[in-house]
Amino acid sequence: FIGSHLTAELLKQYPDSSITIVDNLSTGRRENLTSFENDPRIRIFFNDILSMPELEKLVAQSSTIFHLAAAVGVELVVKDPVRTILTNVHGTENVLRHTAHYHKRVIVASTSEVYGKSTQKLFTETDDLIIGSPDHCRWSYACSKLLDEFYLKAFHQASGMPGTVVRFFNTVGPRQTGRYGMVIPRFVSRALNGEPIQVYGDGTQSRCFCHVFDVIRALKLLIGNEASYGETYNIGSQDSITIGDLAREVIRLTGSSSAIELEIGRASCRERV
Repeated sequence: FIGSHLTAELLKQYPDSSITIVDNLSTGRRENLTSFENDPRIRIFFNDILSMPELEKLVAQSSTIFHLAAAVGVELVVKDPVRTILTNVHGTENVLRHTAHYHKRVIVASTSEVYGKSTQKLFTETDDLIIGSPDHCRWSYACSKLLDEFYLKAFHQASGMPGTVVRFFNTVGPRQTGRYGMVIPRFVSRALNGEPIQVYGDGTQSRCFCHVFDVIRALKLLIGNEASYGETYNIGSQDSITIGDLAREVIRLTGSSSAIELEIGRASCRERV
């Protein structure tokens, strides 16, 4: 989802460069890359960074590495926490070991989830982090991405590797799928089908959403920014919306007849908009 938009923008900005894509399609979709498959500037490897033998060679041949590969989506994380930890920790370790060895520019995608249970309205990159109990496996995602950040900082301090961490805040936009619990495409799909929209909790929890085009703009600005080496950046929005209001806005924009179902513990409440 993010990588396909990034590829398109990099081709525009650097038309004489080549781009290598690695994706095991575990959560991505091959159709997102259809427009690139016959482009001579593009190489695509449908492989896994945990095991692919060509990874070191590909890193050595590249000038900039965007490490976006991860297990994503709350639904996937809860169902398969082992895969989440292995992919996010050991996959990132494989990438960073090579980028440090060849002293390559690397930008690692982290997540706003690392802020955990903080009740602050505004998040800064130097805040202390409050992670939930390991009895709740959803926190394995936040912890695995936080360890990725520590890995990058450690390699930067040890070897001067030009690395940067970016914490994405609920990136949304074209090509995103609701298959793994992503809220906006899930809400839109149910609204278009006239199905009830399920909101967990009482709907007053709020989130900030950032359009993928703005995320890509930030990533491009960081490529040659030497002041960002060893630093961490939030990439998101300062505008928040409650999940209940988000559901109502989706219903309004789609002209849907869907009702909103609040899933509060074992009870369900139904709201007609």
